[in-house]
Amino acid sequence: MSNIIVLALLGAMFYYIFKSYTKYESYSKAAFKNFSVSHDSLKKSELGLFVALVAKVAKADGRVDALEAQLIGIMFDDISAVFPEPEKTKQILKDIFNEEKERSDNIEAIAQALGVATQRDKQKQQQFMGFLIQLAFVDGEVSQGEDEALQTIAAALEFDPKVYHAIFEQFEKMMHNMTPKANLDDAYKILGVSASDEMSVIKKAYRKLVREYHPDIIKSQGKSEAYMQEATAKTQEINQAYEMIKEARK
Repeated sequence: MSNIIVLALLGAMFYYIFKSYTKYESYSKAAFKNFSVSHDSLKKSELGLFVALVAKVAKADGRVDALEAQLIGIMFDDISAVFPEPEKTKQILKDIFNEEKERSDNIEAIAQALGVATQRDKQKQQQFMGFLIQLAFVDGEVSQGEDEALQTIAAALEFDPKVYHAIFEQFEKMMHNMTPKANLDDAYKILGVSASDEMSVIKKAYRKLVREYHPDIIKSQGKSEAYMQEATAKTQEINQAYEMIKEARK
């Protein structure tokens, strides 16, 4: 079985585990219609604190790679869309991300602040932890730094350790058992491009597909389980296809 197919199946499994994440309505334009957008207000908000934790996990292995950057960029678009002044909000969220990715001394404090902001709402905590775990696995493996960051966040959120480790170990087992081979021709087909296309064309096609299918913490609201399962699997497939083509062209 190809690497692409296995990761697509793993993505589907991920959504199955976290299927309850689709059932929340707290992050909407109506909820934030009276929100006063500023760096300070966003940094203290649930979603601002979440963005700070995304930065910690993304940079925990020493760098934010291109694939992580693509997914995080889409997350910025979708989170900012629920706030007044979306463009201003997006820039502030980027600033928060860039500030926090350079710090490693306050991860526990930020996670604790998120726990307080969400009033220890278990469903919301699962939404956030689910996204962070998925982000750590997006390149196919979790580094020691990412593992430590995730465990610190989970402990600060008072996330059930048994649930956390069971989920993490399922991912780990699937990654360990997958066959690290794939067909380059399939990768081009998945992105709807050809081997003769310039990388700029391929990158544009990739971005369009990811934006269409990526099931992030905002876009997943109100969607059916079947839709989200398909979207998560498709996103994994698209990501792996793009990375394969990039590696082949180095």
